[in-house]
Amino acid sequence: MSSSDQPSKSKKIERVQTGVRMEKSLVKVLKGLAEYADISLGDLLEGIVLHSFEGKSPFESEHRQNVIKQLKSIYHCGLTADDSHKLEE
Repeated sequence: MSSSDQPSKSKKIERVQTGVRMEKSLVKVLKGLAEYADISLGDLLEGIVLHSFEGKSPFESEHRQNVIKQLKSIYHCGLTADDSHKLEE
């Protein structure tokens, strides 16, 4: 059995509370996606960040992409990656 075939072990971590501000419709989409995946918003964000740090897409499946498109439509979120670092309040 190769190391990739073995079940991964849980890692003990310490979480901290953050006071992050984000665009309103984007937060609604993220909350909807977390609810759909039956995980907490924090777990979803951790997964997105960890995948991104390794240059991987956290949402590779076509089904998950469709769920995101539907949630963006429901919550009127027209933001894209091109809008990153260009948002004003």
